[in-house]
Amino acid sequence: MPAERPTVLATSGGLRRTDRGVVEFDGLLHHAVELARVPAGRVPRLTYLGTAGGDSQAWNAAVLGAGARAGVRTTALDLFPMPSVDDVTAHLLDQDVVWVGGGSVANLLAVWRVHGVDLAMRTAWEAGVVLGGVSAGSICWFQGGTTDSFGPELRAVTNGLGLLPYGNGVHYDSEARRRPLVHALVADGTLGETHCTDDGVGLVYAGTDLVEAVSETGGKGAYVVRREESEVVEQRIEPRRLPVP
Repeated sequence: MPAERPTVLATSGGLRRTDRGVVEFDGLLHHAVELARVPAGRVPRLTYLGTAGGDSQAWNAAVLGAGARAGVRTTALDLFPMPSVDDVTAHLLDQDVVWVGGGSVANLLAVWRVHGVDLAMRTAWEAGVVLGGVSAGSICWFQGGTTDSFGPELRAVTNGLGLLPYGNGVHYDSEARRRPLVHALVADGTLGETHCTDDGVGLVYAGTDLVEAVSETGGKGAYVVRREESEVVEQRIEPRRLPVP
């Protein structure tokens, strides 16, 4: 049973390290599984794409281990040195959740387009597979956002998949240059209305409608930044606190 409407969970979180350094699913990733409405008695299916980080096999193993401990059948879809499945679209359609990791969103978008993953993602989204991710794995679903893909200085990326007709700002509270650049890009029209998340916060979209902000961490916020006449206005959205896994 897929999600009722095409669903995206765009986040600045989802995974956490324990005191012993083990990676675990945090509240946002558990929420992505909940959004998929998996039938009772069936193990949820999630595939992880680490394209933005170069398909690190060590990180893949950490995510797959976290999935196993969370009771989720987790696979990795690699694109380096070649796609790890014969049919990317069929693989995505067989999942309940697609989760995309962080890193270089510019490289992610380029590699996805070479292999047709951009089109496959739209097909999966329209079919009700929940699409989610963190940082680069958040920005990719939007028209664009702010990124350090091109070097230490943050720049705009404007060639996202465009499933969601907004800009996206991630790590809004933890990286001091993110907020002023979002405001500048909205002011000059490089980005339109832009939706932003503090670390640990996610935004839930049904179709292209923002329906809720959720958080795995207390005291955090989400924000909508838009231009109204000659001014840039930022509206804070209080997230709903997710249960602690």
